[in-house]
Amino acid sequence: MLTANKLLAQGHGLASVLLKRAATVELDWDVRQKSRFAATDSQGRELAVFLPRGQAVRGGDVLVAEDGSMVRVIAAPQKVLHITACAAHGSPFDLMRAAYHLGNRHVPIELQPDHLKIEPDHVLADMLRSMHMTVVQADMPFEPEGGAYGGHVTNDGHSHHGHSHAQDHHHDHGHAHSHDHSACSRQHDHDHAHAHACHAHGTHAHAHNHAHGKGGCG
Repeated sequence: MLTANKLLAQGHGLASVLLKRAATVELDWDVRQKSRFAATDSQGRELAVFLPRGQAVRGGDVLVAEDGSMVRVIAAPQKVLHITACAAHGSPFDLMRAAYHLGNRHVPIELQPDHLKIEPDHVLADMLRSMHMTVVQADMPFEPEGGAYGGHVTNDGHSHHGHSHAQDHHHDHGHAHSHDHSACSRQHDHDHAHAHACHAHGTHAHAHNHAHGKGGCG
């Protein structure tokens, strides 16, 4: 059994030819979120992985074994709930609101510009559908968001840190006073009417989807 106690995030610093030649190991999130686990790679070798506590393994990371050999990690497809805003009546804000409510429940969430993913949970699925989200169960790789402090690694392998609070406040404050308030009022009236229309549509869609077992709006 090979012991691996070193991890190169997204194979950083390795030539692409080395990554292509490396053995692979396919792991779901339940295993990759652990810092100590056993696995079998694509060459049939048994691995004993010992990483610093709290370190999760992401798809694209490379484990380095005690003999110097490398094993590239592949995020295995697993059952997830794929969440999008209603195509007919939704907006990106709906997705933001859904992420907020899921975050309040402290569930692991994968954040993407046009969708969210969470692990299957029928209670949360019903909550999201009541918010007029489209919720579909699928088999896909799952890469939930990491901790906010110290940045997080995205799918492109880059670590991103947020702007300082002072920068964000200054940016938002500068724009907040540049609005045409009469236009804001008109937009508010429009949004209010749109919300009523979407709610009526969502109520009908929810009843339809519940009867037919679908994951559409509502």
